[in-house]
Amino acid sequence: MPRRTPPVGELVERARDGESRAVARLISLVEDESPLLRDVMAALAPYAGNAHIVGITGSPGVGKSTSTSALVSAYRETGKRVGVLAVDPSSPFSGGALLGDRVRMQDHATDRGVFIRSMASRGHLGGLAWSTPQALRVLDAAGFDVVLVETVGVGQSEVEIAGMADTTLILLAPGMGDGIQAAKAGILEVGDIYVVNKADRDGVQSVTRDLRAMLALAERAEGAWSPPILKTVASRNEGVAEVVQAIEDRLAWMAGNGVLTERRRGRARDEIEAIATTALRARFAHLHGDARLDVLAAKVADGDTDPYSAADELIAAL
Repeated sequence: MPRRTPPVGELVERARDGESRAVARLISLVEDESPLLRDVMAALAPYAGNAHIVGITGSPGVGKSTSTSALVSAYRETGKRVGVLAVDPSSPFSGGALLGDRVRMQDHATDRGVFIRSMASRGHLGGLAWSTPQALRVLDAAGFDVVLVETVGVGQSEVEIAGMADTTLILLAPGMGDGIQAAKAGILEVGDIYVVNKADRDGVQSVTRDLRAMLALAERAEGAWSPPILKTVASRNEGVAEVVQAIEDRLAWMAGNGVLTERRRGRARDEIEAIATTALRARFAHLHGDARLDVLAAKVADGDTDPYSAADELIAAL
């Protein structure tokens, strides 16, 4: 028997009151592309725009999950509510996430001030799930002070998080060739804070030195944010407090320079564009076999018109 979905207004109220099950249900509606999604987003709109969204990315094996868990603990010590979206690789069979939130961060499972959700990337490139923007809006509107987004860790194509977060943390680790990979992956352009994790290993000074040298070569506008390089041993909570302080410093700098408003408006533009593009693509999907398309195709094939003029005519008719 299918599960009954409570009215959208009721779900939003319960989520605002801190009920984890209501937050989880709203995110499920997002992931399932529910017909109620438009109503959900409309109901959440008045409450969104307050959370600090922090992206955490880096190559597989640098300790993203451990670092995320350590950051959650540090923020909870300050009394802030924390939401976590952990985007996992997808199962090729079910499309679901391979790793669950209970496996990742069991220490926070009973904390009502923490909400952790694993989301499947479902083949989406860029290290995120396609539904991440709407899921972020759910957590933001539910009253979380900080939302941590931990990406899959897909290497050189993983820069999408920079357009979705207010602050982006790039994690590196000694012994993984990350100094060279940093330049190849383009992360010098997207990182706001660089964290060399597993700093108790040999080679940490080399990674830090290479990273500092490459950052010095990057072109930055006058008065722009200067990304710090920090060292941590996340498994022992060493250096985590300094990372939190750097995140807060970054937030204060953005708020004082108008950058925060600019980034959030840019994120909203991207979200609107993505929704509009998806809607248009869906409308065009119904054109296969449409008589109008067949007539225009015949004209182009016979040389009576060109494909650009035909496309303009088709768009105007939609």
